[in-house]
Amino acid sequence: MKNKILMIYDDISYGGGAERVICNFSNSLIASGYEVMVFSIALSKQCPYEYHQEVVIRFIKENAKPKGLAKILHEIKRLIMPIKKWNAIKKRAVFKQAINEFNPDFIICHTHFDNSLTKIFKKMQDKIIKVVHNSFDAYEKWQIDLNIYKNIVLLSNHDINKFKTKYPNSNFYIIPNFIPNISNLNTNYSQKVVLSMGRMANTDQKGFLRLIDIWKLIQDSGEFNDWKLHIVGDGDLKEQIKTKIENLNLSNSIILKPFTKDVESEYLSASIYAMASHFEGLPMVLIEAGSYALPTIAFDIATGPSDIIEEEKSGYLIEDNNLDEYANKLKILMQDESLRAKMGAKSKEIVKNKFSKEVVMKQWMELFERIKNNA
Repeated sequence: MKNKILMIYDDISYGGGAERVICNFSNSLIASGYEVMVFSIALSKQCPYEYHQEVVIRFIKENAKPKGLAKILHEIKRLIMPIKKWNAIKKRAVFKQAINEFNPDFIICHTHFDNSLTKIFKKMQDKIIKVVHNSFDAYEKWQIDLNIYKNIVLLSNHDINKFKTKYPNSNFYIIPNFIPNISNLNTNYSQKVVLSMGRMANTDQKGFLRLIDIWKLIQDSGEFNDWKLHIVGDGDLKEQIKTKIENLNLSNSIILKPFTKDVESEYLSASIYAMASHFEGLPMVLIEAGSYALPTIAFDIATGPSDIIEEEKSGYLIEDNNLDEYANKLKILMQDESLRAKMGAKSKEIVKNKFSKEVVMKQWMELFERIKNNA
């Protein structure tokens, strides 16, 4: 009999790194002989990533409308309860129904839940694995409480002591994200293109606005007028990004592109990957860039880049918000094709050894067995 895994997330239809991780993980579990259901609290548009046909996808809006007496009671409750409370009850009911129907061996939570779902979790501690996709400081800033989770997976060991101190009754495990396939292709280092990709959220988590400032410093030097910066993504911040590019007279050297499923073409069109994020968990873009043998550069923020980039071997880690240093190190890469090739080869080696599907899925299989034996 196959083991069953239930994945949970806010909205799998967004085109970001976490959404891609969940898709890759679900497909790999199917390939490993598991049954998988993905429960997306919302599904605001068509999912941009291709799930295996055997992955069952459920979401709140999919729930069938009640009939007969149940419909009458449903309408009475809806009318007499505050909308917020009613929506919470509806979420919990649909989620509970999905759990009862699927009867999973494990529930893997990739999101942080509102209080409408925590009551269900408290009764299922041994089945639940919480995956933390961001830093401890981010969770503190967002006031997210992890006390209900017995088993918590972190993507790196940077914050493990902070998490253990705050949540002494939880078990913590380190398992990174993976990419499903490491490309056999390497980029062409003669291409004079720097690439950056990500969701353009209002918070500017990905740091595109400060990346534009860095590019301005580089262009003002007058040495790299034949280079282009490609920024790929969509979101609420895109118009502000576009306006800033125009105001700084960078429209000729910065190319804005929409979100695309064909990320391979983007990686293979560049010879450097630049990330300017303010905070991350474990950034998939750096791992993916490494699989195409791209050298990478990023700010040395609390978590993420330092787990992937080896300083001066596969790329550069820059003191956070030091735009001048970032620009200088990026210029070093831009003016030296042989250095790009050397660092790119090291990037690919790191990805193969730490972030391949085979390495990471083995860690998940071992965790399932460990939790099952300790239950």
